[in-house]
Amino acid sequence: MTDRQARGGGDPAPPAARTGSPHLLPAPAARTGRPCPAARAPFRTRPPAPRVRRVELMLTLVSGLAWTVVYVEAIRVGLRDRTYAMPVAALALNLAWETTYAVDELRTGVSAQGVVNVVWALADLVIVYTYLRFGRAELPGFVTRPLFAAWNVLLFATAFAVQWLFLAQFGTHDATRYSAFLQNLLMSGLFIAFFVARRGPRGQSLLIAVAKWLGTLAPTVLFGVLEGSGFVLGLGVLCSVFDLVYIGLLLRSREVPSR
Repeated sequence: MTDRQARGGGDPAPPAARTGSPHLLPAPAARTGRPCPAARAPFRTRPPAPRVRRVELMLTLVSGLAWTVVYVEAIRVGLRDRTYAMPVAALALNLAWETTYAVDELRTGVSAQGVVNVVWALADLVIVYTYLRFGRAELPGFVTRPLFAAWNVLLFATAFAVQWLFLAQFGTHDATRYSAFLQNLLMSGLFIAFFVARRGPRGQSLLIAVAKWLGTLAPTVLFGVLEGSGFVLGLGVLCSVFDLVYIGLLLRSREVPSR
């Protein structure tokens, strides 16, 4: 035993490892050469068993595929109905999230999560185009082009500021999860408002609603249940409640014309 160990000093604790985004698995310790963060309760501190890793991978794939379906279908529906198919506040936060964490992932090298975030950000840009192209028609007549442009600059700048504030306050590991689930809950509520404001399913689709629900439910299980985050679990459950209400509204709207 060394003198330092006898005095209770021991070896210094290694720094915490970076983790990935809320859609994919945390970066493995072998990749960074450092252990997973041990002081980041309530997240798991010991390497998962192989069976748990397979479950995590399955949930990750479900989430990634489901959100890709949301984006592709939102583009298709928006161009078909000549409108935008995602609430603009949620769209701005999504674009800011994916851009911010794509840069964060790719600055240390090419990674699967970074590439996925870039693809999603590009899809968001196409949805933003549909909003800029058709969105002013959804607003009252007093909203002129300059006013519409100024509002959008303020909205999207605020979305990026929010993401950066989360990063500054919580760090990458927690900020990715907390911001993603909070804006997901906002999106769930805004989709219901979408349906009410448009008096029906115009510019919306059941596929978007179901894929959005599944794309959120999978990481809720991954981070809320398997990693033991009560905060994420609570937000994920609330998202599911609102998502299922929205799905119910869309299903009911299909039955009403046949009566």
